[in-house]
Amino acid sequence: MELADRYGIPHSQLMGAGDGRWTALDRAKASAYLAYQRQVCEGCGTRAEEWDEQVGGDRFAYVAETHRCPGCELIAMEQEQVPDGAEGRGVKIGLRPRTE
Repeated sequence: MELADRYGIPHSQLMGAGDGRWTALDRAKASAYLAYQRQVCEGCGTRAEEWDEQVGGDRFAYVAETHRCPGCELIAMEQEQVPDGAEGRGVKIGLRPRTE
């Protein structure tokens, strides 16, 4: 469903069936996928049910893990150079591949 959602096509078309029109089943799958996505925490990527023991989850379902991303590190270092106040408003920092 994630790929069908990303490309805006019916699930049946993604799977090699159908004629590109949205069937009732395609719409039901898309609605269920949207409902699922809305339950995912933007910060950590988990869902409350995964932690809730009353609905079959586990309070210790995940273990915290630390890793360093060189790209995020570079962005953070560059953000430190953005001035405070009006001069820094709206400044966005992203990455692009280095060209020779």
